[in-house]
Amino acid sequence: MTGGSARIADSAMYAHLWGTPAVRAVFAEQGRLQGWLDVLAALARAQAAHGTVPDPAAERIGALRAADLDLERVAAETRATGHSTLGLIRVLADVLPPEVHRQVYVGATVQDLTDTWTSTALRTVLDEVGRDLRRVEELLLDLAVEHRDTLQAGRTHGQPGAPITFGWKAATWADEVRRHLDRLREGRPRWLTGQLGGGVGTLAAQGPDALLVRARFCAELGLADPGISWLTARDRVAEVGAVLAMVTGTLARIGNDVYELQRPEIGELREPTAPGAVGSITMPHKRNPERSEHLDTLARLVRANAGVLMEGMVGAHERDGRSWKAEWVALPEVCLLSATAAAMAVALLEDLEVDAGAMRANLEALVSSEQALTLLTGRLGKHEAQAALQASLAAGQRFSDLLTADEAAQLQPDPGQAGAMVDLVVARLRTARTAEDDA
Repeated sequence: MTGGSARIADSAMYAHLWGTPAVRAVFAEQGRLQGWLDVLAALARAQAAHGTVPDPAAERIGALRAADLDLERVAAETRATGHSTLGLIRVLADVLPPEVHRQVYVGATVQDLTDTWTSTALRTVLDEVGRDLRRVEELLLDLAVEHRDTLQAGRTHGQPGAPITFGWKAATWADEVRRHLDRLREGRPRWLTGQLGGGVGTLAAQGPDALLVRARFCAELGLADPGISWLTARDRVAEVGAVLAMVTGTLARIGNDVYELQRPEIGELREPTAPGAVGSITMPHKRNPERSEHLDTLARLVRANAGVLMEGMVGAHERDGRSWKAEWVALPEVCLLSATAAAMAVALLEDLEVDAGAMRANLEALVSSEQALTLLTGRLGKHEAQAALQASLAAGQRFSDLLTADEAAQLQPDPGQAGAMVDLVVARLRTARTAEDDA
C-alpha cells in the first residue's frame, strides 16, 4: 500500500474501509509473488517425486523468496515480453543457477500457476470471512436470547405492522448467517482445487506419470485434485463470488435494519461509537450509522464484481483469457470487500445498543390491526371485518371503537409464536456450533 495509489481502496487514509490486513497481504504484490513462488516450488517437488526434476533443483526452487527478487525488473520484463509470467521466469535466472533455472515451470502454463495460487489465496479469505461470520452468528444468538420477549413493532413495506420481538428479528438474522456458514463449509472442497494441465489442459508435458504428478502437486499445497483441467470451466470462481455476494447481502440487510431503527424518530437501536468519532463537522448533534451504512456500500460493490466473475463462465474452447484475466481484477475486490464486511459486522454487533423502552413505546403507540381483525372476524366474517376496519381508519376512528368491551380488553400486543421460533433457532444453531467445535 502506497500513499500515491490511484485506487481509494489502497489509500493510506481509507484502506481500512475496503480490506482487512490479512486479505490485503495475500493479494498485494509481494504476497501474490510469494504465492506464485510457493506454487512453483510445489510443482518442482511433485515432479521430483516422479523423476522429472532433480531433487537438488526442487529444493533450491523451494527456497525462493519474493523478497530476493527485483520487483521493478520483473515488472519491466513483463511489459517487455507482453507475457503474464515470463518476466518472473527471466528474473529468476538472477537468483538460480542455470541448471536449476531450467527446471522451473516445467510443463506448466500461466493458468496452472495463477489459478492454483488463487485457490491458495481463497483459503485465507474463507478462513477470515468464516471466522468473523461465526462471531456474527454468536452475537446474534446472544441478542436473540436476551431479547426473546422484548416487544417491538414489526414493519412491512417500511411501515409499522404487527408485534414481533427483537429477539425474533435477531434470530432471523442468525438463521440466515448459519446458511452462509454451511455454504462456505460445503463449497471449500470445490473451490480450493489445484490446476495443472499445460497449454490446453491435457497434461501432455508432464510425462507418463502426469496424473500422479498433478495429484502430488495438489497435495503439496493442501488443495483438491480436480480430476480434469478447468481452464475454461470458471464455475468454481463464479460460485465463490456468488456466495460471498450473498454473505455481504445478508450483512447489508442487518446493517439496513440498524440504519433505519437508529433514526431519532424511531430510536430503537444505536450502533456503537468509537471514542473520538465525529458524526458531522457541521451538525454536531448527529450520530451517524457509519458501519451500518458501509455494510450496504460494500455489498453493492461485491455484487457488481461477482457479476464479472459470473460472466467469466462463458469462455471459448480450452482456454480464454477474457475469463480469467477479468478475475484478476474482480476476485480480489470481492475477497477484500467481503472480509471487510464480515469484520465490520462484528464491530457493529459487539456493542450494539438496544433500547427496549423505545421499542415498547413505539409499539404501544399503534393499535394492533391484525389482532382487531381476528376479533371482529368472529362476529362479522373476514371480509366484512376487513372493510369495517379500513372504513374506521379512513374516518379517523380507533379500531377499538368497533369492538365490544370484552374484545377491546383483548387488544394486547401479541407476537404470536415469535418466542418459540427463537427457541428453535437458538437450539439448532448452538447444536451446529457445538458440532463444529468438536470437529
